[in-house]
Amino acid sequence: MAGRVGTEMVSDWVEVSQQMIDKFADATGDHQFIHVNPEMAAQTPFGGTIAHGFLTLSLMPLLASKIIDPVTVEGIKMGVNYGGNKVRFLQPVRSGKRVRGRFKLLELTEKRPGQWQQTNEVTIEIEGEEKPAMIAEWIGQVFV
Repeated sequence: MAGRVGTEMVSDWVEVSQQMIDKFADATGDHQFIHVNPEMAAQTPFGGTIAHGFLTLSLMPLLASKIIDPVTVEGIKMGVNYGGNKVRFLQPVRSGKRVRGRFKLLELTEKRPGQWQQTNEVTIEIEGEEKPAMIAEWIGQVFV
């Protein structure tokens, strides 16, 4: 993994469907009309429903699992989220759009024997759009 610092991996595209948005609204209790009411959302500058920002953030593990040419590391027992240094939602993801993740390993540090902390810059791109949906600096830990 240490040899990957500074490298970037890219995922396949994933569709953010209205069904996905509705299920996220149910899970979080956030039923704001811009997410779940296509008729009302069509009257906004978005022109239709959009994904919750936190839904976009929560897609990181799914997108990471769909990395096109993943690097396999032997001996990892588990990985956990540790938190984020920063998250910015730059553009909404409209229902029906596809997104993909770009994961750039910024830092890898051994916190204690068998526990490694990695900091990644994660960019979630929207197919056909110049501006990304989100950029985050996210921290995870892996245990070997």
